[in-house]
Amino acid sequence: MRETTVTELCFYPLRPNEKGLIGFASLILDNKLSLNSIAVYTRPDGNGYRLLFPIKQLPNGKEINIVYPINQETYNAINNAVVKKIEELSEKVKGVVNDEQK
Repeated sequence: MRETTVTELCFYPLRPNEKGLIGFASLILDNKLSLNSIAVYTRPDGNGYRLLFPIKQLPNGKEINIVYPINQETYNAINNAVVKKIEELSEKVKGVVNDEQK
């Protein structure tokens, strides 16, 4: 089985809220599919992040999944790429803050 590739990842940070939402991600999966509006939350135990994929709420209140990974390997590939992007952005911000303090 071919390894899942995640490219053109963008992370749009938000001010964290009480539910743990910290931003949204968009990406290209396997150079074939664009995924947008992936909500990024901190885990309740504070250990890492969890991703919520877009849903649609029907007029009767029922929610249906629009897109989602169908196996753990694909979820992990997307999650790992998002975590790496968040860490890169955090390091950039720390670098800017340290430069300004000098």
